[in-house]
This record gives sequence, C-alpha cells and structure tokens, in this order.
Amino acid sequence: MNHPTGSLTPEIDLGRIDRLFNIDGLRVFLPGGYGAIGEAIAIAMARLGARVVIAGPSFDKATRLAERIADYGGTADGLELDARHVASIEQCTQEAVKLMGGIDVLVNCVGVQREQALMEVTEETFDEVYQTNLKSAMFLAQSVARDQIARGSGGRQIHLLSVRSQLALRGRGYSAYCATKGGLVMLVKQHAMELAPHGITVNGVAPTFIQSDRIRPHLDKPSFKDFILERNPLGRIGDPLEVAGQVIAFASDAGSYMTGQVVYVDGGVTASQ
Repeated sequence: MNHPTGSLTPEIDLGRIDRLFNIDGLRVFLPGGYGAIGEAIAIAMARLGARVVIAGPSFDKATRLAERIADYGGTADGLELDARHVASIEQCTQEAVKLMGGIDVLVNCVGVQREQALMEVTEETFDEVYQTNLKSAMFLAQSVARDQIARGSGGRQIHLLSVRSQLALRGRGYSAYCATKGGLVMLVKQHAMELAPHGITVNGVAPTFIQSDRIRPHLDKPSFKDFILERNPLGRIGDPLEVAGQVIAFASDAGSYMTGQVVYVDGGVTASQ
C-alpha cells in the first residue's frame, strides 16, 4: 500500500476564510418567511446579498416584506403558498425557480401550533398541524431538490424546528406540535442521506421561545414568563436575529461539511435537565 509522503494538513486559504460566511448572490426560497423569525432571516440574508423569494398563505404579507427588503437595498419577491397542499408547493417552487433562475437554498419556516390537551385533541386539528409542519416539509424538500439535482451544482436545505422536537412541555397540550417537530428531525436526517450524493446538505435550526408578537400572550402571564426565564440557563428570551445567524452559517461555506444535524438555538435549554 502506498502512503502519502507529503503533509495531509492543507495550507490555510485566506481567501476561503474571507468567504466563510459569504452568502452574496445565493438564491434563497423562504416558505413561511414573513413570521417573526422568517422575517429576520429574509431581511438578514437579503442584507448580506442573497436574493430571496418569500412565500406564504398571505400574498399581501409576502409582497409587503419583499417591498421592505427592496427599500433596504435588497432583492426580494413575494409569492402565495398554501403549504398544506402539494400542488400549491409545486407551483410556488416552480415560480420561485423562474423568478431567480434556480434555488440554491431552501429555508423552510412553515409551522403552526394548535394547543389541545391530550384528551381534547381532534382529528381535524391534528391533521392540520401534521399537514403544515411535517407533510409540507417533505414536499417542499422534494420540490426544491428536483431543481437542485437537475442543475447539478449542489445546494442547501434548512428547516426551522423547535426545542419541542426534543423536549415535551409539562402541563400543556402539545401532542401534535411535538410529534410533528420530532418527526421533522428524522426527516432532516433521512433527506441528508438521500441528497448527500448530489452535494446537497440538509440541516435543522431549532429555537426555543423567541421574541415575537406570537409569544406575547404567553409572556404576558407572569407565572409562565418566570417559568421560561428560570428554565433558560442564559436567563433571557432569544432574538430572531440569533436564529437567522445560524441559518446563515448553514447556508454559507461555513456549513459546507455539516449535514443531517439539528442545532438548538435555545440559550442552553436542551443541554440541561
């Protein structure tokens, strides 16, 4: 057996260091991209030079965010998407491909929570959460992968999850939400394995409670707010840009050797008991 005679340690490429977190010119598809976290991701990525297409059930909200991004000097478009239906996913993905000429990065921000205690869960509500949180992720990934594989230049797929993909919540009705987010962890891993031969990485970003109007009703309850803050080792609520930062890391060269992983952006919640 021949053994290499030179050094196996590559020379440090300074140009590559400069490009580690560069996302300038990337074409990013953001389903569910006008919620608090999605908005932060869309604005941040566009601010750093990516072109973004934001999609969601409200065409007006998607286009208004795209217009704000344009006002900031970025490039963005808005599309209508009902992620519960595969036909809508396929049509919206095709429209995004036409607008941008292809999709380099999928950032799936689609998600919904309908709280019902175990003994009160209805089939209709469970199906809605499943269709929105898990089924949509499957077919968004598939639809985007078709474009990425056809172009043959690799790509990135990033799904937004939750700490509820790993942790249940005492005293609350989170059956559907936890089950779908937990299922999404394994979807990330399986898709990572199937898409790796095509140079496509698949990862997840899982935040805990993040500052937004969506969680305001919870934080307005002193007992629940105290519970959340006491449970969090950093002792504070996270900022949407702290989630956006991890998405950017996965989308850029800095994330090129990570796939099938879920990073918990949670102030240390999942690291402790």
